[in-house]
Amino acid sequence: MPIIETGAVALLIWAALGYLFGSIPFGVLISNAMGLGNLREIGSGNIGATNVMRTGSKPAALATLVLDGAKGAVAALIARAVAGEDAAQIAGLMALIGHCYPIWLKFNGGKGVATFLGLLLTLSLPVGAACCATWLAFAALKRISSLAALAAAGTSTFWMTVLGYPEGFVMGVTLTVLIFWRHRTNITRLRAGTEPKIGK
Repeated sequence: MPIIETGAVALLIWAALGYLFGSIPFGVLISNAMGLGNLREIGSGNIGATNVMRTGSKPAALATLVLDGAKGAVAALIARAVAGEDAAQIAGLMALIGHCYPIWLKFNGGKGVATFLGLLLTLSLPVGAACCATWLAFAALKRISSLAALAAAGTSTFWMTVLGYPEGFVMGVTLTVLIFWRHRTNITRLRAGTEPKIGK
């Protein structure tokens, strides 16, 4: 944990701002704007880039990936610039929670992987890069997006330890638990051997 220097009221404000920013459903907005149909009725019904790809529009999926990744990054960057590292972690964590449980979609949002990776890249570039590399390696080897996400999340605290970001360890554990919880149905399908591969 970083040293808590920001006041409790200020941290609550950063938490609220991070949540509201994270809850913007970019996948839904982009799909609607591009006339791709109701994302909730396509594929898994998820609002993230992987499901947007199932609409057949790679530009829409890429835009969703970038914007979802920017949620955690921008929230943390602004909070860090104004208040400090403690506020950055709170704002970033709440941006991820906002993405997973957005108030605008009755608290039924995405899996949070892009937001998770964008946040880590902002808080610690080496850690974020290592987690992205882990995701890419598993995606290339196994061609299963959820497995790659679980591997990236599961190794995040290891990367924090070896790459010199110990103040992020507690938050890393929290992020990992949240990512695994959001992927619980994927984990069931992975165990059953029925999880679809990327592009299918």
